[in-house]
Amino acid sequence: MKKLLLSTSLVLFASTGAFADVGHAKMAVGMPGHTAKVDRSIDVTLLENDEGEMLIESEEMTIKQGETIRFNITNKGELEHEFVLDTLENNAEHKIEMAKMDMEHDDPNRIRLDPGATGEVVWTFANAGTFEAACLIPGHYESGMHRAVSVGDQMTQADVEYTSGTIKKIDAKAGKVTIIHGPLVNLDMPAMTMVFRADEAMMAKMAEGQDIEFVADRVKGKLTVTQMK
Repeated sequence: MKKLLLSTSLVLFASTGAFADVGHAKMAVGMPGHTAKVDRSIDVTLLENDEGEMLIESEEMTIKQGETIRFNITNKGELEHEFVLDTLENNAEHKIEMAKMDMEHDDPNRIRLDPGATGEVVWTFANAGTFEAACLIPGHYESGMHRAVSVGDQMTQADVEYTSGTIKKIDAKAGKVTIIHGPLVNLDMPAMTMVFRADEAMMAKMAEGQDIEFVADRVKGKLTVTQMK
């Protein structure tokens, strides 16, 4: 009888804690990384800006397959925010769940921070692909709190997705350009007319009425043209 109870206990343990740990050990986006094997660090800031946007600010998240990254995360906003690494599909599903009930998960691919708090996520990107860093607290993703994470052996120009547009207006003094453009897939934005920032070298290549193909991203919280052809 004692042997039977012991066997039953082991089965129950395996079906809960042990299997749960295995489930979290490896995901499509990769797996938890070891701090002793960190290849480099990326500083990440979570905040809200004066335009009402909620942002994840950092250098471009272009990562080599197999790299272990330490994300040093600071919440400089006035609200609680989180940082989640996952596939676009999983984040979309979890966002729907969070809209029903705001739940705080304890998973290695995410961290939730109070205003002013800091933390880190150490992650090994074992698989190539396009993933996402996001905040899934209700309303935050919709306010702009997400960005692409590109993982591959070697990121080339072919990996960049350009958007077609027509330059409507240039304000060189302010470093701004108004573009009538198609959908910005990497920013999850529909076709519309918007004002972007651009550096002096990029502005020198532009002319009003010019048809262009371009890449835009958030740079220091501002929508910015980063590439153009």
